[in-house]
Amino acid sequence: MHNRSLSRELALISLGLIKDKGDFKLNKFQIEEIFESALDSLISYCRDQLDNCESELENASQKILESELQEGFDPHYSNVRDELKKSLTKIETVMNTLSVTLDYPKLIVSSSQIDIRDDANQRICNIINNLKRIDSDIDRVMDGWRLKRLPRIDRDILRLAYVDINFLNTPVAVACDEAVNLANKYSDSQGRKFINGVLRRLQTI
Repeated sequence: MHNRSLSRELALISLGLIKDKGDFKLNKFQIEEIFESALDSLISYCRDQLDNCESELENASQKILESELQEGFDPHYSNVRDELKKSLTKIETVMNTLSVTLDYPKLIVSSSQIDIRDDANQRICNIINNLKRIDSDIDRVMDGWRLKRLPRIDRDILRLAYVDINFLNTPVAVACDEAVNLANKYSDSQGRKFINGVLRRLQTI
């Protein structure tokens, strides 16, 4: 995973740990503490994914056994096979996620990856120090909605995209792609559609 993609995700998790009352007021020490909590959350996510993967593997094994037993006399065993394929597909998805996710702690504690920590903290500080401006500019392209009405995760994804575009000189296309990736992982289908629409308008700010 690219370092900046990782730092964006850690920044997003960190922001979610800050109480959003319309005005973030934190010092550097507090931000560091929040970042460490975000890393802990990410590690917990890894563990949860492993547990889910183990459960799916057990279910798949059971379905294989059942289908083998039924194949000889049940004409509908193909339905079991279909369910098995779905389970295996889900397992593959989980494993692909883990292949990336399990590298996060290693990257963070590695001295050669201090740029990830610094980049994530920079993104958080940019949002904290410029929150009113960021939210106001996003509000202007919300097309009849207000940013505060969105779920917290969607607000923070849009804030991070704004920071990428307006503070970190990230190419607009890259910033939008990264925001969409975060939305695909952390938001729901409605949130993803809304974020896509706002991102298109956000490019014109």
